[in-house]
Order: sequence, then C-alpha cells, then structure tokens
Amino acid sequence: MVRTASTMLPLGTQAPSFALPDRQNGANGKMVHNSDYDGKPLLVIFLCNHCPYVKHVASEIAKIGVDYQAKGVGIVGISSNDVTSHPDDGPIRMTAEAATQGYTFPYLFDEKQDVARAYRAACTPDFFLFDSKHYLVYRGQLDDSRPKNGLPLNGKDLRAALDAVLAGSPVAEAQKPSIGCNIKWATGQEPEYFDPVGITG
Repeated sequence: MVRTASTMLPLGTQAPSFALPDRQNGANGKMVHNSDYDGKPLLVIFLCNHCPYVKHVASEIAKIGVDYQAKGVGIVGISSNDVTSHPDDGPIRMTAEAATQGYTFPYLFDEKQDVARAYRAACTPDFFLFDSKHYLVYRGQLDDSRPKNGLPLNGKDLRAALDAVLAGSPVAEAQKPSIGCNIKWATGQEPEYFDPVGITG
C-alpha cells in the first residue's frame, strides 16, 4: 500500500463524462451516465473494497449517501482498481461490499480505468463534488479522521461542502486533500500524474 494524496483537480473543472456499469446489484447492472444527474449536484467518490482507508470511512460514506440523496444530490461510487492484481476489488466483490456497507448509491466499475484518469483520481477514497451545472466546487478529504489517528469520523469537510452547494452558497476554497491507498493501475498503464512514492507518514 502506498499512502497517496489527491491530485486536487482545479476547482471549476467541468465534470468529465462517464458511462459505467453499476455493480451494486450484481453483474448485470444497468449503465449509469453522468448525464443521468443533469440539473442536480453530483458527488463522485472513487472507492475500492480492500483499502483500509476506505474501510475506515465506509460507514460515514454510507450515511452521506442516505442523507444527501434524500436532499437531491446525485452520488456515485466508482471502483477503478486493476482486478488482475487486486481481484478482491472486482465486480462480484463490489456487489457484496455495497450490501455490507449499506451503500444506497450506484457502485460503478471502471474496468479500463479511463474515468479515473479523466478525473485525475489518485487514491481511495477520493471525493469530487460538482454543483448543479457540474462544475467542480470541492475535491478533498471527508474529514480529518484516518485509521488509528483517533480523530472522530463525522464527514465534516465533505458535509460542509454539500450543505453549501444545497444552500446556493460558495464552497470554501481552503480544502485539504484526501489521503488513502493509491489507485492500483494496470501494469504499464500508470497515468502521468501517478506518484509511486506517495507521501510519508
């Protein structure tokens, strides 16, 4: 595991398009498109099944799904890890993981890793919040909690950004990067922004 930080995609970036299969309910899930969420805020979360950073925050991600889908926010989780090297992150396990964690949003499989590259996703978890016109207003951490650091898991940073978007207020531009496991790129397919060294600590 390489401890990796978000690339911090520039604020104001238009949401890259995607069309990916939903594995929340099995191998024959429908295709989900970013355009399915036109006219509403969109939260894109890069996840996986095995990462201890994701496991640490999964319960709060599930709560955010319930809380903010009810308020009209579109939410999708995306797994982009290479399943050749990490088979536990494949579609069958994704279905089980969604049920175990209580994810109420689509859990999409980015088999070719093209969507992760388009978003410059670097770690799991990695959060991207777009306004109702799908311009990026927040990218960064869920909150300050990390495995074993003893800080409360409450989603305060992401919840504050979501609340601001729903209220029509500006989202604070002082944003801390998310930190987690590096996305597991297929051999020889690492994007130019991939930092194999990650960060210390």
